[in-house]
Amino acid sequence: MSVSIGFAVVGGGRIGALHARHLAGSVAGARLVMVVDVDPATAQRVAAGRAGVSTGASLAEALAHPEVDAVLIASPTSLHSEQLRAAAAAGKAIFCEKPVANDLAETIAAMAAVKTAGVPFQIGFNRRFDPAYAAVGRSVHAGALGTIELFRSQSSDPGPAPEAYIASSAGFFKDSVIHDIDTARFVAGEVERVTALGRVMVDPVYRKYGDVDTSVITLEFESGALGVLMNSRRTVYGHDLRVEVHGSLGKVVAEDERATKVWTYDTAGMHGDFYYHFIERFTDAYRLELQAFVDAVAAGTVPSPGATDAVESLRVAEAAERSLKEGRTVALAELRDEVLA
Repeated sequence: MSVSIGFAVVGGGRIGALHARHLAGSVAGARLVMVVDVDPATAQRVAAGRAGVSTGASLAEALAHPEVDAVLIASPTSLHSEQLRAAAAAGKAIFCEKPVANDLAETIAAMAAVKTAGVPFQIGFNRRFDPAYAAVGRSVHAGALGTIELFRSQSSDPGPAPEAYIASSAGFFKDSVIHDIDTARFVAGEVERVTALGRVMVDPVYRKYGDVDTSVITLEFESGALGVLMNSRRTVYGHDLRVEVHGSLGKVVAEDERATKVWTYDTAGMHGDFYYHFIERFTDAYRLELQAFVDAVAAGTVPSPGATDAVESLRVAEAAERSLKEGRTVALAELRDEVLA
């Protein structure tokens, strides 16, 4: 008889709602037991009247629920660390949206608490599970490209976020670029040094909060390979992502961002349709990352990406912030030494 893992989704925003829909019937071996949100109406909307799915206003209610085996944290980032610690102490398996915290030291401390509790943990770097990105990773890891020499990633949002979101976010590098950072680490290996450039070119409200909306980051990998990450908060036609890896035996590229494989030809030229938002672009990846987590928990294996990825990707993002602020190349060793001091 198969065992189904009962989930509580904490946070009923757009990502939490998407995860809840997947857990309610699209992820084998999982079932949605509870939706938690401080706004009861939001929790009820996400639960959508599904039979057997209850709602609550606090994590404590979910941890006390006898059918909750795992907690999916999709709340605001400022709450992640505290909720992680509580879920770990309660012995629950944990899936957490990135980042674990806005601060590297707190992220390391939270991951230490998870390790001490001995519970399964996975961080939500969904691009690793996107079919195109995963294929790039498999090609590199199988040695098909030989020695990796160059890595390139580009991500562009359709437009700037609302000011309320900008005011509470951790900034461009930790909020958005961190996905490209994790992709770089996943595909090409650990980063040794970071150099960042950033500008406000899309919306002056970013400057108000000491943030940028356009950036170029160069990476020097421990292997000796070089990389570049290009990111923008504005792509007028929709969400756009590209990744390219060049090696001694060839290269692999993933850059077909059309929503359908259709071109339209008329007097204005050639036209293709694009995904407008990241949820549309990565719907399958969000489902597949949950499936991987459930499969790992059921098999008693270690989920991936895990605690190390949560820490190291954030470390690169913090190095990029320091590089931008101080106008210099920053070695990752600086941040490791500071945390250990």
